[in-house]
Amino acid sequence: MARFFTPERFGRPQFLAGLMLLVFLAQCVWLAVYEGSGAGPEDMFRIEQGLMQWRDGRIAGTAYFAGDPLRGPIRDPERWSFTADGYDPNHSPLLYLVASAPLMFWPGPLQEDSVGYWIWLVRAPFLIFGMVLGASVWYVARRLYGNAGGYIALALYCFSPQIIRCSSLSFAQPEMGAAWGTFGAVFTAIAVTHTLYAPREVVLWNWRRILLLGLSLALAIGSQFSLWILLPIALAFMLYLAPERRGAAAAIWLAASALALLLLLASYFFHFGAFWQGLKHASLVGISSQAYAMPAAYRQALMQLMRGGPALIVALPAALIVYVLWRRSRYFGNTAPLLVGILFLVLGLGMPHYPGLGFQLMALPFLFVFVAGVCADVVETPQRSLVAACVWGLLCANAIWNVWELVLVARRFYESS
Repeated sequence: MARFFTPERFGRPQFLAGLMLLVFLAQCVWLAVYEGSGAGPEDMFRIEQGLMQWRDGRIAGTAYFAGDPLRGPIRDPERWSFTADGYDPNHSPLLYLVASAPLMFWPGPLQEDSVGYWIWLVRAPFLIFGMVLGASVWYVARRLYGNAGGYIALALYCFSPQIIRCSSLSFAQPEMGAAWGTFGAVFTAIAVTHTLYAPREVVLWNWRRILLLGLSLALAIGSQFSLWILLPIALAFMLYLAPERRGAAAAIWLAASALALLLLLASYFFHFGAFWQGLKHASLVGISSQAYAMPAAYRQALMQLMRGGPALIVALPAALIVYVLWRRSRYFGNTAPLLVGILFLVLGLGMPHYPGLGFQLMALPFLFVFVAGVCADVVETPQRSLVAACVWGLLCANAIWNVWELVLVARRFYESS
């Protein structure tokens, strides 16, 4: 135990990162208090479906209840984005189960007069996902680029309006579980591949990372079916990074994929019929080629980036210019998050509505890491003082702007009450 609590694991960088995450959590709670949407019809529908599965065996998001198919369980399927025969084409039961699990311990029915209390149980899993994703962004950026890169990535994350809004479920879809699963799947695949050259039995030694990779894939795909795209992305990175150990890389990928499949089946309570029908009705590719010719789609993507933080609108183009012009910044640690971020933005453009908005959210953590990597590289140049002043000035301005917007939210709340 003493070896676990070492300065390398719990030192000044970890303490500062923890403080930043607490500030992030405080912002989420503040927004939820003063602008929280409460429990809307979609939230109640999701919660009720999940609770029915936990308590009565109904498979949420499908036409199955206790093993028997029900015809027409959704009175207005278009309103809930369901298929005509009662299937959710975008989510597995995993999302419903996660959203409703804390309410299993709520005494009594979910009354409107007590929503101010039990709604925090609904928000709790996604606040946790937001915190853990922030910790993951800091950990990955710090491992890749050092302390400076970790702080920059975490500062962009902690003061991102879009991340705060999605973590607090303030007029936002419950996407943070999918976001954490997506980020974890990509970088766990990269991390496990880097260990393939160690002189050990590869698959058995990496069982922890295989479990984490399988869990990440299951959480991402279970929360949004279209994130199956992570499977070929993870495999491509693994084969690229281990050209001499591709057999071992493929074995690890297959093991993690099998585990993810098992976890998804478990979210259907091992009801094979519902699982198969859910996959048959899943919307795996919802891209519309016409969307790429619509100016509105590009305006929407730009707005999503702006919601990611004003600093990102300035820092991302600057980082791209440096990446293109400066050869030193073009290495795998910078290229991988940039490629994934661009891919998700392109997929989001082809899906103007849901799940395209989900892809645009998934892109943000990767773009934060990319910007942090390029900034950390530039800070190491002879112009260190000037560059550091510009970077930290931009991050501080972004943080002040975000905090001021939260203050305005509270002011509007009091003025309207």
